[in-house]
Amino acid sequence: MLSTGLPQGAVPKLERPGPLRDRVYEALLELITTRALQPGQHLVEGELANHLGVSRQPVREALQRLSTEGWVDLRPAQGAFVHEPTEEEADQLLTVRALLEAEAARLAATQAKTHDVDDLDEILALGLQAVADDDVDAAVALNSRFHAKIMELAGNAVLAELAAQVDRRVRWYYTPVARQRGEQSWIEHRDLITAILNRDEQLAARLMREHTEHTRRSYHARAKS
Repeated sequence: MLSTGLPQGAVPKLERPGPLRDRVYEALLELITTRALQPGQHLVEGELANHLGVSRQPVREALQRLSTEGWVDLRPAQGAFVHEPTEEEADQLLTVRALLEAEAARLAATQAKTHDVDDLDEILALGLQAVADDDVDAAVALNSRFHAKIMELAGNAVLAELAAQVDRRVRWYYTPVARQRGEQSWIEHRDLITAILNRDEQLAARLMREHTEHTRRSYHARAKS
């Protein structure tokens, strides 16, 4: 176990050929968004470099980029730390997410085909199984996949681009409440699928707003407990 808290084998060593800085950045961002690296955790360049099988330089460059984007805090004379989101940051992001995804659900209900609904049903079944297995990582990944599919069905490229900008942060905030939301989240997904199948755009938008609001409240409730 590294002092960074990463179990050996959590991330495969990166291959040497190719632009390492981008791949190191992606690897570290994935570890942060999945909370393998926890908010507030100290990030030691040498240990991360050893874990990823690279030199310190691409790690240092990745940490600088992550700092610019707000994922990492660089503290003078202390080093790098995973950013600890404030309640206000979480609230602002989850509010924006609700607006984007409610519109996506409304648009999806106007044009989704039967095979599209079948795809959503498949993700739903996998999500319910992940909850039954208490596989939080799978549940989080499938939740992200479900919402991405809704966004795809909306057919609005600008909306999808905006959603992509907040997707990883949404995943970051959702991970700690995934077990708490559990089966109820997927029941809400099932109701949403029904609204889309029935082409009820207003109901689909309302259900998505309520669904994202439940997640927002769960996050804040967890932070206060």
